[in-house]
Order: sequence, then structure tokens, then C-alpha cells
Amino acid sequence: MSEEEEEKEVYPPKVSVSRPFPKTETKKMRFVDAIRDGLDLAMSQDPKLILMGQDIAEYGGVFKVTEGFVEKYGKERVRNTPVCESAPAGACLGLSAKGYRAVLEMQFADFVSCAFNQIVNNLAKVYYRWGLSVKVVIRLPCGAGIGAGPFHSQTMEAWFLHVPGLKIVYPAFPSDAKGLLLAALEEEGPVLFFEHKALYRSVEEEVPKGYYTLPLGKGKIVQEGEDLTVVTYGMGVHWVKEVAKELPFLSLEILDLRTLLPWDQELVFQSVRKTGKVLVLHEANQTGGVGAEIASTISEECFPYLDGPVMRLGSLDTPIPFAPTLEKLYLARSRLKEKLLELWEF
Repeated sequence: MSEEEEEKEVYPPKVSVSRPFPKTETKKMRFVDAIRDGLDLAMSQDPKLILMGQDIAEYGGVFKVTEGFVEKYGKERVRNTPVCESAPAGACLGLSAKGYRAVLEMQFADFVSCAFNQIVNNLAKVYYRWGLSVKVVIRLPCGAGIGAGPFHSQTMEAWFLHVPGLKIVYPAFPSDAKGLLLAALEEEGPVLFFEHKALYRSVEEEVPKGYYTLPLGKGKIVQEGEDLTVVTYGMGVHWVKEVAKELPFLSLEILDLRTLLPWDQELVFQSVRKTGKVLVLHEANQTGGVGAEIASTISEECFPYLDGPVMRLGSLDTPIPFAPTLEKLYLARSRLKEKLLELWEF
């Protein structure tokens, strides 16, 4: 067996197709509304889709994403779980083995560590070991910026980037969140779906009302530029857009990865070849972050095109503080403008 054939055994073959934005009317939605709308559409179309999570039924979840779902779909399909993450993650695997599809909401993404064994050693490896499809999406409300402290503010995508068999999605905009969530719900393998909770009610845009999917593994150009490429995702996209207004003389090309495993290498390479300079930005602390993997790959594949060092910027290598002033100091946003100027002037 060749290396390519062996790697193909890690993920189930893709059976669904990407559906473009429908030619229907749109509605202005916040990030949280788009997630809710996507889940609602999926629940209405697939009677074997089960939702699980702490307080997601009558209470509607801590962020009210599933408010009203239990009245609409019943307690058999919208199920409260105990204060436990490992057991429902295992239950998702059991449901998948019985032909169901499951969505598990972690109340806060930080608690995913309690389900680490189920995700890394069971969900991620079952297809490779036994050929069993794992139709499971784990929703992970994450992120800092709201003074929630070190146990409710982390963004831990890098923990899972090293795990073959998982796919990782991390959208920045409502329309992407809906289309990517619906795509994740058509996958035959497990998907970790990160949702930055500070974006839930702070970002809104026109979102198509109908059912559509966006391909996993494909990023997008948020802003075209000539001087410097910024590769980022999630809240980082909005940080760069803000800082770009403060640097009107600097032509920034902003790439939103949207999916981290797999990530869109060709889109990144094309942009780096055009601008010759690149900064990889993420909210998680810097050491061992997603930025290290991307920066290393760029250095290997695009070295002849570079006009400066491949730079990365993450948050401080500390736990996330409660105090707003310390949290601001922790976040990479506070050093972004200085870092962009450093690279531009190189």
C-alpha cells in the first residue's frame, strides 16, 4: 500500500455534495442566529439527528442556541445530559453505530478536556480501525474577550490539530458558520466545530434563509492586498479588519482559513507568492499553536517567494486572566499593529 492510499484510510469517503448559497431571500442574522438556523434546518430534515448537551432542552443551553427546540422536536431528540462530557461523547459514538447522527454541545469548549479520550482515541480512530462512520459534530463555544477567566475562555484547537481522523472548523462570520455547520452535519467522520462566543451577538450579516453547505478545507479571501498576507481565523479575522483601518497605507491581504484540519494550503501559498510577506495570527497562546504548523509549511513550500521572515502572533503563554486589563494584555490583539509594522518594514 502506498503512503497516499494509507492516508485515505483515515477519513471516510465524502458522499455529500457542496451546495452553494441558495437563490432565495436573505435575512440579517447574528452569529448565534446562524448557528441556530443551521441546526433547526438540519433537525427538520433528518429525523435521526439527536442533540445532546448540558441544559440544552428546556433551558435552551447557556447561550440559548437551542431555545424552543425541545418543544419542536421532543425530548427524545433534544436531550439534557449530566454534568459530564466523556459519557455523552461516548453516547454519540454509540448513536452513530446505530445509524443516527449526533450533535454534542460542550457548554464551554474548555470542558472538552474531560472528553479527550473519547474524542482522540475513539471518535477519531474508529473509521481507521473498523470502517465505522462516525457521524458526530461537537460544538465548542470558545474564546476570550469577555472576562470569563482561565476555565471558560480558552480556544484549544491546537490540541486536536495533531489527531488524524478529526476535522476542525472555526468560522468567523454568520453565513460561513451556517454553511459550514450544515456541511459538518453531512460528514461521515467526527467534526469539532469551534464557535467564538464573543462573536455570538456582536457580528451580524445577511445570511441566506435556505439550506446550503460550504466545503470543509476551503478558506476565503476576506480582503485583497499587495503588501502583506495575514492568515487567521475566528476572532483573528475581525482583529485584522479593525487594525487595517488604522493602517490605510498598508495593503493587507486577509485570509480566513475557516477550516483548520484540513487547512487550505493552496489559497495560502497563492497569497504568499503574491505579497512575499506573511503573518499567521491566532487567539490561542503562541507556543505550539496552529500558527507554528502553518508558518513551517509556508517556509518549506514558499521560501523562494519570501521577502521577509514568516512571522506568527499568538496570545501570551499564560492562563487567561479574569481582570479586563490583564486579559487585554494577554490577547494577541494588543500586539497586532506593532507586529504588522515590524514585518512590513523588514
